[in-house]
Amino acid sequence: MIRALVAACAALLLAFPADAAVEIQEITSPGGVDAWLVEDHSIPFVALELRFRGGASLDAPGKRGAINLMTALIEEGAGDLDAQGFAEAREALAASYGFEAGDDAVSVSARMLTATRDAAVDLLKLALTETRFDEDALNRVRGQVLSGLQSDEQDPGTIAGRTFNALAFGTHPYGSPQDGTPESVAALTRADMLEAKARAIARDRVVVAAVGDITAAELGALLDHLLGDLPETGAPLPGDATLGLTGGVTVVGFDTPQSVVVFGHEGLKRDDPDFFAAYILNQILGGAGFSSRLMQEVREARGLTYGIYSYLVPRDHAETWQGSFASANERVAEAIAVVRDEWAKAAAGGVTAAELEAAKTYLTGSYPLRFDGNGRIAEILAGMQLDHLPADYVNTRNAEIEAVTLDDITRVAAKWLHPEGLRFVVVGRPVGLDSSD
Repeated sequence: MIRALVAACAALLLAFPADAAVEIQEITSPGGVDAWLVEDHSIPFVALELRFRGGASLDAPGKRGAINLMTALIEEGAGDLDAQGFAEAREALAASYGFEAGDDAVSVSARMLTATRDAAVDLLKLALTETRFDEDALNRVRGQVLSGLQSDEQDPGTIAGRTFNALAFGTHPYGSPQDGTPESVAALTRADMLEAKARAIARDRVVVAAVGDITAAELGALLDHLLGDLPETGAPLPGDATLGLTGGVTVVGFDTPQSVVVFGHEGLKRDDPDFFAAYILNQILGGAGFSSRLMQEVREARGLTYGIYSYLVPRDHAETWQGSFASANERVAEAIAVVRDEWAKAAAGGVTAAELEAAKTYLTGSYPLRFDGNGRIAEILAGMQLDHLPADYVNTRNAEIEAVTLDDITRVAAKWLHPEGLRFVVVGRPVGLDSSD
């Protein structure tokens, strides 16, 4: 019966109307937990999203990768259930849980049926409050992480991203891989897992979003039960990073027929008044689709790459404007020159009214398509809270896009695009290209 209900729910998850206004209730539980709720009683299903601010950036000194490993172990046994017992209990409830560590947050995702919601919440609470960290599970998952780290050492894209981050952020946690190094991960102990959990999983840093078959009163009681036994406070959040990027090229030798390039310079905060204009400008310069300037000039006009993109990266403690592509070793120097030239053209105010309107049409038209199911909506609402956006943002965002003028784009391009400040990290054997300051 439960499996049949799951199948029925899965078929209906996409039924949320993409063009409808999302009605978000801002609630506070009796115990003081704030949450956002979108009620949808059309199917007996609830999507719950928790975010604990800080994430892997809260690793203790010398314990890089601890929070990543800890997060991967949350579902590997809790209370009197070992890893297999926990999996069987979850399966019997037709529930699903997801745990992931990011630079700025630990994410907990739960999907559950109304009929088994109380038991599913009990099992999730057990995982969050009585994680076992059994040695066999620790060693098994550690082995998986170490295998991934070994693979990363042979992946030019990962090498490029990590080299860029090290140059950009130095000794700040952003400057090193959140999953640690082979040496740091190999040295982690069960005691380190307990400490990492205490640092990252606490009530003072949680944001909550729920979408589905649940009322505000029911959600408040659920959250007090689920989170009430967590520590009140965790480790202090890290300070802001000092951006160490300067213009130039960094070459990392790697035997591969084509070089992978990550490039960028300083960016802007998510709450900066210029953000929407910069967001549209980025769409014109190197955003999604084949119509961006970088795609047209680097791929279509010259055949230097299969794909090239730029993107704004507003982290909690640092901001960058970045891009990436891959190109044959013999032609990557030419591709970099074209990127610099297009960056300079945009900075000089070369955006047209037609480009602005096309970007607005794409960005406003694609936005409602993101709301394609209860789970996705819950993820979006949790992300909005992490970004300190107001609850009505989902209904006002497109108006903010439409309000940006060509003068705004021109001003923001001159202020925020710095072609001479671009740092290019090149991993490969680029011909005619050497590292420079």
